[in-house]
Amino acid sequence: MRRTLAGVSTRALFVAILITLLLALVVYGTHGGQRIRIAVENIYEDISDTVAPDAGRAFLYGQEHFSSRAEDYDIERAERFFVSAMTRDSDLPLVRHELARVYFLKGDFAKALGFINAQVALHGDEFPNTYYVRGLILGYMGNYDAAASDYRHFLRSEPQNWAAINDYAWVLLKADKPEDALHATVGGLGEFPDNPWLLNTNAIALFELGFREAAHTQAYRALLMSVSVTPEQWLIAYPGNDPAIAVQGITAFQSAIIANIHSTRGVDAARTVQYE
Repeated sequence: MRRTLAGVSTRALFVAILITLLLALVVYGTHGGQRIRIAVENIYEDISDTVAPDAGRAFLYGQEHFSSRAEDYDIERAERFFVSAMTRDSDLPLVRHELARVYFLKGDFAKALGFINAQVALHGDEFPNTYYVRGLILGYMGNYDAAASDYRHFLRSEPQNWAAINDYAWVLLKADKPEDALHATVGGLGEFPDNPWLLNTNAIALFELGFREAAHTQAYRALLMSVSVTPEQWLIAYPGNDPAIAVQGITAFQSAIIANIHSTRGVDAARTVQYE
């Protein structure tokens, strides 16, 4: 066992650090208590991943920091623990899937695509959500037809996933297939008639097909429905994002709908319909 200068084991030193920080938590009480507790937990994670490395535990640490419900959302720590997990056990079923999501959110689409392709190659249809993630990545890379194919693959396993239906319609619009996008959103609205994302995308499809009045009606409905959107619902539409930006994201979504309302009414002819 590794020893410190005083002859104390690393594990004993770790326990001493924890006791010190926990005492600080008691002293400070609720004032700053959450920050201290998070600091304690992070130190525990770092030391345990070094002193007693375990791939499964590292993967769980990564997921905890990558969760939209996390008190300590931290994409950098999530990435580090996912890499640690894969280094120690390259056979972990979803580690490449999670790394692909991390790099997608960081804007490194090439690296994200590499990891998600490896995930599909190794596990195929075992985890259908992998195809959803690859659809997102390919869509943002501009490969709309391939993205649409992956969304269709995913929707065969979860046909009532409204977020996937909306993203599928989005890539169809980007691929200049508004009729297909309209069909997809009409199907989604049959199950979720008040969903503001589907209403907004449906409005865009109608607009692209020349049905300006119907598009305006749907865009206006989307705005009305968006008023009640919660941060939790926003995070369903944009999974993996920092919960702290959810309110800002809702505001941006509503601004995009308002832009679409103006466009469908021809208020600003120079303005294009927004794809959000």
